[in-house]
Amino acid sequence: MNERVTPASDELSPYRVFTRDEWAALRADTPLTLGVEDLLKLQSLHDPISLEEVVAIYLPLSRLLSLYVAATQGLFKATQRFLLAEDGKVPYVIGIAGSVSAGKSTTARVLRALLSRWPNTPKVDLVTTDGFLYPNAVLQREGLMEKKGFPESYDGLALTRFLSQVKAGERKVRAPVYSHLIYDVMPEEFVTVDRPDILIVEGLNVLQPSRARDGRTVPFVSDFFDFSVYLDADEDLLEKWYVSRFMTLRQTAFRDPRSFFKKYAELTDEEAEEVARSIWRRTNLPNLRDNVLPTRPRASLVLTKGASHRIEKVALRKL
Repeated sequence: MNERVTPASDELSPYRVFTRDEWAALRADTPLTLGVEDLLKLQSLHDPISLEEVVAIYLPLSRLLSLYVAATQGLFKATQRFLLAEDGKVPYVIGIAGSVSAGKSTTARVLRALLSRWPNTPKVDLVTTDGFLYPNAVLQREGLMEKKGFPESYDGLALTRFLSQVKAGERKVRAPVYSHLIYDVMPEEFVTVDRPDILIVEGLNVLQPSRARDGRTVPFVSDFFDFSVYLDADEDLLEKWYVSRFMTLRQTAFRDPRSFFKKYAELTDEEAEEVARSIWRRTNLPNLRDNVLPTRPRASLVLTKGASHRIEKVALRKL
């Protein structure tokens, strides 16, 4: 079981913890701008989300972020005036972290949809760090295929360069694209980020701290975030959701001849479940325990899921 965010004394905790109902009450008059059809397009496989979940959890978060973004933009403009600098545009960057099967992709897409529907219709882009994984050929050469998703399997220099350029307000910054079908980076395919108002960055290890190298501090992804969200759940639930997703993919995407995992399509139910649990315990669980979970205390907001995928508790970092 994961230890929870709240320590023995709430007074000493860096977080203010809300029940689901307490958090939902903070929605105020924030309008619901998504419908059922929108959610069906946004949710990931085996990560169900309802309109009630959007109203209770994501509308209050959208309201909070609108306040944070406005405050940050105001501070930026004040600083520009102080420095007598030319007016520029710096995006507000939101990181979304958590384990495999925690629901990061659905959260990122729902949040993007809500933020882009604010009255002033800001430009909101979404990038996943999967595109910055080293290609399989490199991972195989370096003996890292079994550690795909671990911090060392990413091209950290390329990722930090990308975020540095975006945060500096550069135009048309490119990020590589990853295919879950072929389980590899797509050569010569990119997504272009062109000075958005808000950029959402989703990935397993996006909250990793800076690392020292040769006596120098090397910036990492989290250094560029203005706000961050961690999707939390107990280990047994995460394993259950991972296995369930694997079993469904075996009947769908794995049957595509191009799929990296096509060898699993014809397994029996028992064999497929054993393979899924083996992958989880050999790769995803060690990565969760050693790399992902230790970054949870660095998040601005922790959303804790229960057995039905519903957010049951919200912890917001105190300012």
